[in-house]
Amino acid sequence: MFRATFAALILSFVVSGCAKAPGGPSAAGAAQEAARTPEPVHVLSHLATESVDGDADDPAIWVHPTDPTKSLILGTDKGRDALFAFDLQGKRVQRIGGIQRPNNVDVETDFDLGGKPTDLAVVTERGAKRLRVFAIDPATRNLSDVSGATAVFEGEPGERAAPMGIALYRRPTDGAVFAIVSRKEGPKEGYLWQYRFVANASGKVDLEKVRAFGLFSGSGEIESVVVDDELGYVYCSDEAVGVRKYHADPDKGSEELALFATYPFAGDREGIGLYLLPEGKGYVVVTEQLDGDTRYHVFRREGDVTPHVHAPVKILAGGADGTDGIEVSSAALGPTFPAGMLVAMNSGKKNFLVFDWKNLADTGSPKLASTR
Repeated sequence: MFRATFAALILSFVVSGCAKAPGGPSAAGAAQEAARTPEPVHVLSHLATESVDGDADDPAIWVHPTDPTKSLILGTDKGRDALFAFDLQGKRVQRIGGIQRPNNVDVETDFDLGGKPTDLAVVTERGAKRLRVFAIDPATRNLSDVSGATAVFEGEPGERAAPMGIALYRRPTDGAVFAIVSRKEGPKEGYLWQYRFVANASGKVDLEKVRAFGLFSGSGEIESVVVDDELGYVYCSDEAVGVRKYHADPDKGSEELALFATYPFAGDREGIGLYLLPEGKGYVVVTEQLDGDTRYHVFRREGDVTPHVHAPVKILAGGADGTDGIEVSSAALGPTFPAGMLVAMNSGKKNFLVFDWKNLADTGSPKLASTR
C-alpha cells in the first residue's frame, strides 16, 4: 500500500513538470511502472508448430492478402541454417536452407519490385553479415530469394558487424521500405543501423544506409526490434535495462522518446510484438525470457498519461521455454484465430507456440481489447 501511494505521489509531481533524463525513463513512466506491476496470468497455447531441425529462434506472420486462412507463420532455425514456413495448423510447408545462422525474420507488404507490389520476408544472416530478402508469392505461398547487395554494418569489426534483430518499416507518406537492424555487439550510441530498400535493374533488392542511431546500456545486447508503421515508432529491447522507443522515419530525428519496462525482470527482455487496434490504440508485448514458462508483458500502444509513458497492463505466462522471439498479429486469421494471434519461440521443443489472442485477452484480469 505504501509503495503504491508513494509512487502515485511521484507521478502527480512529475506529470506537472519533470522531463525525461537523457537515455533514461521519464520520471512519470518510472512512477507508473512502480505503482502497478500486475501478477502473471497463466494462459494456454492453442497449438504448436512442427519442430525445426536445429534451434528455433524468431517468428514472423505473413497475412495472405485475400484469404487469411492461407496465411503463414515463418520461423528461423539458426542451428541448421534455415528458414521455415508453417501453415496456420503448424504444419511445415517450406524449408529454405543455406542461410548462414539466421537469427530474426520480419515481413513487410507492397514493396515496389520492378513495378509490382511485392510482399517481402527478410532474415538477418549473421554468419554472412548480410540480410536475405525473399519475395512471397500469394498464389503459391512460396518464398523466393531476391537478395541483391545486402551487406550490413560494413566496416565494423567482429561481432559489431553480425546482424541479429530486424524490423521492416513501410513509410506511409511515400511507400519507402526500410530495415532497422540490430547486432550482436555495438557501441553505446548508434547500436542500430537503418537501411532503405532499393530495387535494382536485375529485379533484386539492394540496401542503402540512411542512419545509425539508438542508445545501448552496455550490458547484454539489443536483439529484438519492432516497428509500428502507422504511428511511426520503432521499439528495441535493451535486454538488461528496458525497451527503447524512437521515430522510425529517419527524417524525424534520432532522439530517444521513451525507455520503459524498466521494473525488475527475472529474465532478459527479448522479443517484441504489436497488437494493433483502430485510432492508434492497441498493445506492445514484450518478452521476459524464462526457462520453462516465459512471460509476456503487455503495455498500451497509445501510452499512459502521454504517448511515450508505457506502464504494464497485464503479464501473461504461457508455458513456452526460454522464448527469444515473438510475433503478434491483430488480423482476423479465419475461424481459429478470429482476433489474431501471438506466436512465441519454444526453445526446448525447437518449435513455436501459437496463442489465440482472444483467449489471451479474455483470460484473467484485466481483460484486453481485441479486433473481435
